[in-house]
Amino acid sequence: MAASKVKAYLDEHGVKYVSILHSPAFTAAEVASSAHVAGRDFAKTVIVYLDGDPVMLVLPATRRLLLPDLREMLETEHLKLASERQIRDLFPDCELGAMPPFGNLYGMKVYVAASLVHEKEIAFNAGTHTEVIKMDFEDFDRLVRPLVIDLVTT
Repeated sequence: MAASKVKAYLDEHGVKYVSILHSPAFTAAEVASSAHVAGRDFAKTVIVYLDGDPVMLVLPATRRLLLPDLREMLETEHLKLASERQIRDLFPDCELGAMPPFGNLYGMKVYVAASLVHEKEIAFNAGTHTEVIKMDFEDFDRLVRPLVIDLVTT
């Protein structure tokens, strides 16, 4: 399962983290609440196809992505949300909608919202709808090396 994959990766790199088990929750806001994490600190992942390639966007649970503005920012018309089937294929070890923000473990580029960079910690789904991992943002940044962009959100 993805949780063990992420934990093994963090352990391999000597990263300190906390694993939080919670009752099943399916939206980012519900998960943040269940795990007692502020919505601005809880990172949700959105998968898009940018010029035909899957890309991971990581943004606070409290925000929604504006695709037209993102297309403009990235100067492309070839940007669309991934379908559920595409997500299942990209993350076979994760429950649908519970992908961890480690696109590097799945061979994809990761973009992170600039607002998350200013948070001390980041929390995220660990691949299931019942487990969250919480860790220092600095460690996340060091391991994933995401591209920081000022994602336009609502």
